[in-house]
Amino acid sequence: MPVYNEHQLKFIRQSCDILHDVEYHLMKIIREGITTREIDRVAEKMIRERDAVPAFLGVKGDPDYPATCCISINEEVVHGIPGDRKLKNGDLVSIDCGAKYKGYYSDAAFSFGVGNVSGTVKKLLKATRDGNWAGAKHAVAGNRIGDISAAIQRTAEKDGFNVVRHLYGHGVGAHLHEDPAIFNYGSPGTGIKIEPGMVLAIETMVCEKGYLIETLDDNWTVVSSDGGLAAHYEDEYLVTENGPPINLTRINIEGTPILIV
Repeated sequence: MPVYNEHQLKFIRQSCDILHDVEYHLMKIIREGITTREIDRVAEKMIRERDAVPAFLGVKGDPDYPATCCISINEEVVHGIPGDRKLKNGDLVSIDCGAKYKGYYSDAAFSFGVGNVSGTVKKLLKATRDGNWAGAKHAVAGNRIGDISAAIQRTAEKDGFNVVRHLYGHGVGAHLHEDPAIFNYGSPGTGIKIEPGMVLAIETMVCEKGYLIETLDDNWTVVSSDGGLAAHYEDEYLVTENGPPINLTRINIEGTPILIV
């Protein structure tokens, strides 16, 4: 399991700072009528202006991933490909983005409601982000990965929603996806021991109805099998020697409002 030294963490932090600025700008331009491709182009331009490169663009697959952001709408859980689709009033939209700077990666995601959204959307957004925070509080040296997973599930599912079982968070740093896998469900006291210097992308994905998912014919877009809504929150955390982890990407922090734009 990668454990990073101060020299490496310097560049990881800088990559996360770039991504923070990009995603906060995206929050400002999101509106009814904008296309997902327009959002993606803004993200790519900002990342490249900071001498970084989009982390997701060209990720290997069949085909390779063709965009800077994953933009997923309503029943789409993750990996939605940007295109000509316009955001509509009432949509639930998730944006996942990453940057690579001087060889080190950042990865974070947020969800939001466009305009007048249903009460279910608001509750799902809150449950998903609360799950992320609950899990992060257990990303403490000496704990185990299962402590994070159990806290996510316990919090996100308490109002009847379901965490996704077949996708998960991960380590991140010199590579976009590293060990350990951080599932959204599990048992306390299980999994590898958490160590100082680990960098963890804690990634909560929660469905309105059942947790089963499937991939569309584009071989990327993951949707809920039953057509229920889905939300997605992710931040990159540094495990410290003592005390709580440091939120490096700072996209979703306690005290900030859940986005309804």
